[in-house]
Amino acid sequence: MSEADARRVAIGTEPLSVDAAIALVARPGAGGIAVFLGTVRDLNDGRTVTRLEYEAYASMALAEMDRIRAEIELAIPDVRIAALHRTGSLDVGDISVICAASAPHRDEAFRACRLMIDRLKERVPIWKREHGPDGPYWVGWEDARCTPGHEH
Repeated sequence: MSEADARRVAIGTEPLSVDAAIALVARPGAGGIAVFLGTVRDLNDGRTVTRLEYEAYASMALAEMDRIRAEIELAIPDVRIAALHRTGSLDVGDISVICAASAPHRDEAFRACRLMIDRLKERVPIWKREHGPDGPYWVGWEDARCTPGHEH
């Protein structure tokens, strides 16, 4: 991976910038740039959310994000992708993730952006803990010790 490619994926605690994400993929040959913003919402699965905490296995997460970026750029010619994810404590309305993709035509840019966020959510080791009136809870985590059918 080149140094320029490596800078197009990032994880950190600082607020994310849409302008910075767009700058990472903008180029003269790009006729379209698609951007996806993931934001903290105030309700999830019927529960009130007051804030979120994101944790990541940073080195593994960055490596996997870059692997996904490279896969998509190889599969869709002339696409350039950036993915930025925030960790730490975020308030309702804060941007938690930005995916940006540029391509000569809009269809490829939209498709690449969608693939990036979908694969990031499926494969990258980033965990989310929601906070609300009932206290904090991890999202999508199931303790096998308490799940029916998991006999030890």
